Amino acid sequence: MRDEKEKLSYKFMRTIKLSVIRYSLFAVCCSLMFTAGCRNKDLETFNNLEKDRFLVRTERARIKNIEDYLILVGSVKAMDEATLYPRVSGKLLRNLLTEGDPVKKDQPVALIERDEPGVVYEPAPVPSTLTGVIGRVYQDSGANVTPATPIALVVSQGTVRVVVDVPERYMGRVFPGQEAYIKVDAFPDTLFRGKVYRVSPVVDTRTRSAVVELLASNSDGRLKSGMFSEIRLVVGAKAGAVAAPSAAVLNENGRSYVFVPVNGTAVRRDVKTGIGNDDFIQIVSGLKAGDELITFGLYGLKDGSKIKVQE
Repeated sequence: MRDEKEKLSYKFMRTIKLSVIRYSLFAVCCSLMFTAGCRNKDLETFNNLEKDRFLVRTERARIKNIEDYLILVGSVKAMDEATLYPRVSGKLLRNLLTEGDPVKKDQPVALIERDEPGVVYEPAPVPSTLTGVIGRVYQDSGANVTPATPIALVVSQGTVRVVVDVPERYMGRVFPGQEAYIKVDAFPDTLFRGKVYRVSPVVDTRTRSAVVELLASNSDGRLKSGMFSEIRLVVGAKAGAVAAPSAAVLNENGRSYVFVPVNGTAVRRDVKTGIGNDDFIQIVSGLKAGDELITFGLYGLKDGSKIKVQE
């Protein structure tokens, strides 16, 4: 009888323990689910807040020397060049120089054998008319030539011209002495410096443009006659200006403005601008050096938009 009571008591206690364990596990699971739900809800709320914010980048206005320039295209030309012709008819005996060779004024570049039956002449030289380098050799030895046959092209090398067609609407901003930066495809990382030395007094009625010539030093001979060039002609400059990145300055109905970050919000600020170029623009008023402004993420941005500044 006693054994049966002990067995019943043991079973009863075991049932109670199992119930307690199950209840505890259930409570823990509920707690975890509740915590996860709260975290998911918090994460969803955070994501929604992030979706409502514009991701932007900022820079600070700075003191900088700014240049305003026209972007033009032109061709490199030798300062002086001359096509050499023989003085007599005959056969080209030989070329004395080849392309790229330096030549001095009056130095022979070729010899012509006169072709006159019964008469013997010394070979006639074809002298250079200027000092420079041989740019082209037009004829091979043995060719029949006349005084109208080009033999060689001589070009000067120390200084080159860059010939540019400037549209009529810009002519009031172009004057002799203005500086220019010249770039050619052969040397994409080099900016050659030049100056305006001649402005045509007439405008071509067909192209509505005028010819402007620049002079550029070419002591190393890298600029070759005939090269295509891109020119940045400086038409204005301001030293020590408050400068902002050009991409940050927007325009609406003729009014310029920028966005500045204030406590996680984009605030529109009207500015007055001066000269500028593709990289920077002068801020006459509305910003001072050191002020932070938004330079990236401007699409769709409005006054009061929530922002997140990307580091």
